[in-house]
Amino acid sequence: MRRQAVTLLWRAGIAAALVCAIGVLPWLSHTDPALTVLKARSADRDPTPEVLADIRAQLGLDRGPFHLLGDWLGGLWRGDAGRSWISGSEVTPAVLQALGVSLLLMAVALAVAALTAALICARTLWLGARRRLDGRRAGGTGSAVLAALPEFLTASVLATVVGVQLGWLPALGWYGFQWTILPALALGLPAGAVLGRLLDDLLPGAFAEPWALAATARGLPGRTVARQALRRSLPGLLPNTGLFVVGLTGAAVTVEQIYDIPGLGRTTLQAALAQDLPVLQAGTLALVLLAAAAAALAHLLTRLLIGPALRDGALPTLHRRPAPAHRLLPLAYGSLLTTVIAFGLPRDPLALDTAERLAAPSLQHPFGTDALGRDMLARVAHGALDTLLLALAITAATLLTGVALGLLPRLSGPLVDTVTALPPVLVALLVTAVVGSGTTTPALAVATVAWTPLAAHTSALLRQERAALHLTATRALGAGPWYLLRHELLPAVLPPVTRHALLRLPGIALALASLAFLGLGAQPPSPEWGLLLAENQPYAERAPWAVLAPAAVLALLGALAVTAAGGAGRGRRRRTGAEPIPEQPPHTSKLVASR
Repeated sequence: MRRQAVTLLWRAGIAAALVCAIGVLPWLSHTDPALTVLKARSADRDPTPEVLADIRAQLGLDRGPFHLLGDWLGGLWRGDAGRSWISGSEVTPAVLQALGVSLLLMAVALAVAALTAALICARTLWLGARRRLDGRRAGGTGSAVLAALPEFLTASVLATVVGVQLGWLPALGWYGFQWTILPALALGLPAGAVLGRLLDDLLPGAFAEPWALAATARGLPGRTVARQALRRSLPGLLPNTGLFVVGLTGAAVTVEQIYDIPGLGRTTLQAALAQDLPVLQAGTLALVLLAAAAAALAHLLTRLLIGPALRDGALPTLHRRPAPAHRLLPLAYGSLLTTVIAFGLPRDPLALDTAERLAAPSLQHPFGTDALGRDMLARVAHGALDTLLLALAITAATLLTGVALGLLPRLSGPLVDTVTALPPVLVALLVTAVVGSGTTTPALAVATVAWTPLAAHTSALLRQERAALHLTATRALGAGPWYLLRHELLPAVLPPVTRHALLRLPGIALALASLAFLGLGAQPPSPEWGLLLAENQPYAERAPWAVLAPAAVLALLGALAVTAAGGAGRGRRRRTGAEPIPEQPPHTSKLVASR
């Protein structure tokens, strides 16, 4: 009980600190809230001193941020989140309505993600049910392409092709269930690809456990064994699934913008840009509470799926040598990406030729040109240096941070839930307020939130590995905490988390691209890939090559990351139930010798 109370207080303290930071956001950024509110209310009205003074008096800005924050917190106890500074309407009904829209969109997107993940894992489940996993090679090129698809690009293509040209589904607005399908596809396909790859990484270890061998020896149907293997693997994935729930609800800002969906992410973004603090604080608080509920549900489902084995330390380990990876595919993808960059670097990415505007691919311009006649091959190649190096640096930093904090789940758990609840756009605004605008601001904003899935994955695997039978036996022989951490826990956790980090590499590039798409990342004339997508997205129907070129290299980066991840983290092989048991385990002999 005491530990739970401490965790609850820690979670409440983080949420309170976040809400307070948002409450003083205009003062942190050294902007005049009255001027921002005036522009949001009436952009044509002159900001005279009298008008600004009147707005300050109406909103109570002269009393200072902490007085306003205290009034807002006092109203929460009565269910009153104040009134919007822009429209003057009550905040609570508007935020609850936006939350309902986002929850419906999230539910449909989760269904799409679950179906996508099931298709990715279908081959492994089929082979495992027939005991044919020994020769399985790690795949994932198709899932890598799906995971690397920018959500805003997928949303734009679906809206243009399926909604406008074919007229099969509505492409704009929010009037019923039909309006959820296209945005749910744009959100669910990349999320399902990532979840499917993570689950596909855990399933072989479940099929190699002794219970699976015993069930097969007793003649149980293969589909029964596959169903139980799926149940055994899901607990390691549930924390990340909870993160996706919150991410699909609050971070789907770009998709909501494209489809004109009045969801919570879009509402929060508009409030942040207009500095409508009551709406921004209420929206952020709703996302934080949703994150806490998702984390609690994931924790409960984990206990229900595993049962008392987690408490009693009677779990077999899921750590095993990964499936043999394709050695030629990473080389092929890497060579292709290097070739594109090498051919494009000698070209000038800023040279304008208005006579060649939106020219189709040719020998002179292999990737075509953009709306200003600039060579797309040159812009893609020069943008690769900034995008790839920055994404690699952020990935390495988030891997170290995620593993370090994941080893301390009581400290990092509430922090993960709170940080995940923040839309990346809001994080970018907070980072800008603290450190100012600049080229490093998008990188800091992405790095602030990108470590959370890795920390959640580390904590989930660590919780199960600590309950493994071999760890109980090693501890009984006198092994101390540091010995267990270095020789048992880290070798079990680091390989899958490293592969997860590589799988997230295209997602890091996409996060930077999303900020650029919303105008918070790189600025023209930079050839950064996200900015290329944002600049050319309006011309996607007339000149699709201008969008397909940066999207194709992003997909290529995803395929390279996934195939390279298949061979990452190949540590020493741990014994599984499918292998003969030696007379004395290697870690036991080392321990006895040291004693």
